[in-house]
Parts: sequence; C-alpha cells; structure tokens
Amino acid sequence: MSDAIRVWLVGAGPGDPGLITVRGRALLREAEVVLYDALAHPALLEECRCDALLISVGKRYAAHSVEQPEIIRLLIEHARAGRMVVRLKGGDPFLFARGAEEAEALANAQIPFGIVPGVCSPMGTATYAGFSLTHRDMSSSVTFVTGTDRHGNPHTPEAWHRLAKAGDTLCILMGMRRLADITKALLEGGRAVTTPTCVIEWGTRAEQRVLTGALAQIAELAQENGYKNPAVIVVGDVVTLREKLRWYDNRPLFGKRLLLPRAANQAAATAHLVRERGAEPLCLPLISIEAPPDVERVHEAARSLRTYDWVVLTSPNGAERLLAALAHERLDARAFGSAKVGVIGPKTAEPLQRFGLNPDLIAEEYVAEGLLDALLSKQPLRRVLVFRAAEAREVLPEQLRAHGVEVDVVAAYQTRRLGEQSAEQLNAMLEQRQVDVVLVTSSSIAQSLVDALGSTARTRLSQVTVASIGPVTTRTLEQLGVRVDLTAPEHTIPGLLDALESYMLGQQTPNPC
Repeated sequence: MSDAIRVWLVGAGPGDPGLITVRGRALLREAEVVLYDALAHPALLEECRCDALLISVGKRYAAHSVEQPEIIRLLIEHARAGRMVVRLKGGDPFLFARGAEEAEALANAQIPFGIVPGVCSPMGTATYAGFSLTHRDMSSSVTFVTGTDRHGNPHTPEAWHRLAKAGDTLCILMGMRRLADITKALLEGGRAVTTPTCVIEWGTRAEQRVLTGALAQIAELAQENGYKNPAVIVVGDVVTLREKLRWYDNRPLFGKRLLLPRAANQAAATAHLVRERGAEPLCLPLISIEAPPDVERVHEAARSLRTYDWVVLTSPNGAERLLAALAHERLDARAFGSAKVGVIGPKTAEPLQRFGLNPDLIAEEYVAEGLLDALLSKQPLRRVLVFRAAEAREVLPEQLRAHGVEVDVVAAYQTRRLGEQSAEQLNAMLEQRQVDVVLVTSSSIAQSLVDALGSTARTRLSQVTVASIGPVTTRTLEQLGVRVDLTAPEHTIPGLLDALESYMLGQQTPNPC
C-alpha cells in the first residue's frame, strides 16, 4: 500500500458546524467515505462530495449503534480498497472519543492515518454557555472526567471523593444518568453544597439549554426540567461568570426554528447566516431553479451583449446564468464591449465582481422600481437587455418601453415547484408546531408556500411569524390571503434577519435565567 494517508480521524467539534477546523472541512470535501458520529452536526455532511459514501456509526445510550470492532473493520476495509476515508468524531478525536483505539488499530493494520484535532465539548460548551473553565481569580486547574468507566459502570463513591477536590473546575461528560449519585459523592468528598454548578445540554447548538444552581440542588433541578444527554456538567466558581459573559443564548433569534423554503442551491448559504445568529434553520425547498425554456436564446444574448447600451440583471441567479453562458461561449468580460451593467442589490453584483466586472449601477432600492428610476437618469438609454427569471414581473421592461427604450427580455432561468412530498412535509412541520418563523424571500416562494398548504395556508401561517424580504413579496403574500408580520427595510437575507431580530426583541419578555 502507498504511504499516502488513507484514513483521517477528524474532530467535528462540540456541535456548531462552524467550529470544525479549516483542515477538517477540507478533508470532508475530499473524502470518498465518511464514517460519522451521532453528535456530528448534520450540516457538516453537506460539505461532502455528492458521490461520497456516508455511513452513520454514532453511539447513543439506549439506541441502536454500531459496535467499535465494526467501525474499525469498516475503516480498514475501505482504506485497503484504496479509498480516502474520514472518521468524523464529535468533539476531539482523542478526548473520551476512542480515537486512540482506532488509531492503534490502523497502526497495527499498517494503514497510514492522520489526525485533525477538534474543539473539545467541555471547552466549546462552556464558552457558548458564557464562562471560561479557568480564571485568574477563580480557577487555575481543570479536571475532565466521564460519568462511567470504560465498561459503562459507575465510578465508585470513593473515586468521586478523590475527584471532588482534584481541581478547581470539574467537567463531567456522559454523567447525566447518574447525576444525583455523582453530586452526592462530590459533596461527601468535601465540595461545598453551594458550589456553583452548571448543566449544558446540546451545547453550541440552537437547541442549547443551560441550567445553573448549587451543587446540592442541581440534580433535582435537572430532573425537574428534563435535562438529558448529550450534556456537560461543570462544577466550580467559574460558572458564576455566566451572569456577565453570557453571549450566545441571549440573542433575539436564539433557539428559534426558521423555515427556509428556498431552492436547495440557495438554502445552504442562508442556513449558515441563520446559525450564526443562534437560530436553527429548517431547509425545505419548495422550488427549484432550472434551465430556461430557451437555452439557445440565453447563449445568443451572451454573444450579443456589446450591442446594448445597458445589460440589466435582476437577481443573483440571473447573474450566475449569464456568467455560465459566457463560459459556454468561451467569452469573458470583453464581451460586454461598451455596454454598461445595472443590477438590483449588492447580492446580484457579487457574482459579477468575482468575475472581475464591477456593475456601473447598483440600485439603492432592491426592487425593479428602484432600478428603473436609476436607469431613466442615464444616457444613452436606447437599447436595454433585461436578463431575469421567466416568471419575473413586467414592470421594468414595460416602463422602459413606455419611455421609448428598446427592450429585449431574456429568461435566464425558471422556477419549478417541487412535488407532493415537500408539501406533505411542510404541512406536518406546521401542524406539529416545529416552526417558529417562515422566511419568504421571493414572490415565487410565496406562491409555492400557499399552493403547498392549500386550503390550510391562512390558518397554518397565522400560527407562525411570517417574515418577508421586501414589499413586492409582501404584496404577493397579502394577495394570497397571508398575514405578514414583518417586511425587511433592506431587501437582502442579512437585512431580513436584522429585521427579524428587531421584531423578536419587541416580542420578548425578560428572560429570568
């Protein structure tokens, strides 16, 4: 076998998919086989190649799981078959994750392997809960320990007695099922009954819950509030820092479940922005972006750009399709000749800027009317090409023609509504109250949303917050009988999320936690 590394043990971090290392993400994108843990965030699998073999080998208490010998067998089998394998492990591969055992087995099998560390769960969850594990005035030492021994049996009370004062801060992983016994033993070992203690459930994710209390009371409080694994228990004075340093779970969108009914190729970037604000994205595409009815017309337009005074693009999809047509025709920015370029909004400009082309006009109002007003002040304005969706509104070409401008309209793409399965899933999610907010980012999505819900649309959507990206989309929703709770003043995804945060702040009452 070649000396090239065939198996990589990669730390996925504690939960937030943004916490994986740059090296870890790069290896995921290269891997032919990925064996992933239950605690690795599902969004990380979206980084994988479309032809990669994804194998779930997660271990969860009281649930079916793949035994460790089988995991090792799979690693060796795929590596010997010449495949590049990533073993994606929650947290860090070498901290209570059996990564060392897997590395030993690979070494014994003479299979080259590499290791990519990850943010370990005690460090990551404590940080997201709002406190450090060490502090100059509170803690100069940290002890990490699991709630059970290697066989899954509880540690003896005497072992916990010794651990009670083994370090200023004590971090206990996989200890929730025996929390009452553990706290009792720590108290017997000399820890004060008032020692600040914290339970962090699903740390660093939108589902995160944090419970604080005295060591003597934490087990009862955790049971009353239904706290379960996965959770990290932290014992020590550093827990009190949360009162000042809490930063993640006190934001307006934290824990909110935001439905993203966008096309799949757009949803991933939106989901990333949603997670950055502590919310949980629920991606359910109701439309797809597809080739236009007349592809040759698009290529013809790409070859003729220099014959226009202005080339107008009304969406990022249109910009991407134009660039693809130019590439197909083996053309570059010189194809525009003296034609100027106008776009709606900075997001439409981004694909062009990556192409090395800066638009001559970016409408300050991110709607067709804003671009129209700006264009009418420009000269010459004799001949204009409008590159847009097949279903787009006619306001821009009609108004330009009304001012004597010759306008050619080219459908760069078309949207298609997805099938019954998506509609059934959408209805079930709303019926079961799994959604807090619906983000509606275009009129086509608004129409698809209402069509999917049918006669229940008005009722179902009245039970959630409906957030619209702009006035055109809002008008469409209202014409369809849907109440709109907020319309973003800035008609972009970041602008919509900003508006939603402001709206949520106005709806919230102070959190006593």
